[in-house]
Amino acid sequence: MNPATQISFLGGGNMARAMIQGLLRCGVGANQLRVGEPQAAQRELLQRDFGVAALADNEAAMRGAALVVLAVKPQQASGLLAALCPALGQARATLLSIVAGLRVADLAACCPALPIVRAMPNRAALVGAGATALYAPADVAAAGRALAEQVCAAAGCAVWVQRESDLDIVTALSGSGPAYFFQLAEHLAAAAVAQGLDAATAALLAKQTLRGAGALAGGAGTLAAEREAVTSKGGTTAAALAALQAGGFDRLIATALEAARHRSAELAAQFGHADAARGR
Repeated sequence: MNPATQISFLGGGNMARAMIQGLLRCGVGANQLRVGEPQAAQRELLQRDFGVAALADNEAAMRGAALVVLAVKPQQASGLLAALCPALGQARATLLSIVAGLRVADLAACCPALPIVRAMPNRAALVGAGATALYAPADVAAAGRALAEQVCAAAGCAVWVQRESDLDIVTALSGSGPAYFFQLAEHLAAAAVAQGLDAATAALLAKQTLRGAGALAGGAGTLAAEREAVTSKGGTTAAALAALQAGGFDRLIATALEAARHRSAELAAQFGHADAARGR
């Protein structure tokens, strides 16, 4: 990233902190980052932890920025954008929204003619292992896309999707996904306890197994190859996987993802209608 490039965050919560930390880790200077944050305590933490300028004045925070990251709650986003629209237009910055549920059309209605990129990060960004999908309309310039990708990739991996509706699938897969693995680990530990293992040992082994599987998945092999490497023909793993298959495990996972995808689309429609009701 060019040392002269300025990036501004509107909102200094957990996800913004994760991105800031990632950018600093990748060599971006603290003087290239500014945050608009209304809460004094949060501003003090941002300045103390990262050495970045954290300001109560959003317009001052985004002055001169090439990219403005919208990192506020969905119910705050529309009012904030409407108030800042003149300043955003003058800045000619690209807007990177990590606000859940607000589509490009909803954001553009608040501030027309603004280049907008949407991103769906997940909670693992907090530990530098995030999975983020990005979408941008065709008219967003390559430079804006590249900068948005750099910011998201600083907290993990970043991939582009072709359709905005794909972000609902991403929400179901990687956005909600960590919870599925945690619940599986919880059930594994509980089943081990039911068979006689003490609870503390079962919990420790389940957590470490989850962590180890994640580390293995980060290698060059496919998911299927990693599974096969653990599975000996006629062995214990094969017996367990056969039991899962017989119980409809694959169908249950497909049903769960569809439920999450459907709810993501519902929430997007709900937030969009709420914005319209406020007279966007």
